[in-house]
Amino acid sequence: MWFELLTFIIGIAFGFFHRGKEDLTGILRNGAIVGIVLGIIFVLVSMLLVPGGMSIGVGFLGVFGIFIVIIIFVIIFIVGAFMGDWLERVLKKKP
Repeated sequence: MWFELLTFIIGIAFGFFHRGKEDLTGILRNGAIVGIVLGIIFVLVSMLLVPGGMSIGVGFLGVFGIFIVIIIFVIIFIVGAFMGDWLERVLKKKP
């Protein structure tokens, strides 16, 4: 759960600090690339360094389960990036 929360927070920061309002496809493309990298890193860390349960556990599915967890991380990151972009638009609006 902690790695998912960290991925979500990083996604919000990514969407918020990325300059200007982007089109949705740009956020989706960039978010997917960064989300895949973060997903791979967090899955490896949660499997090798902290096997006790710092993340979603689908280890019984083997390699297919690893891909599912990486996709979940990508989705969480992309949702965070969209929320960060939305926050940027709302907070930087001038009256």
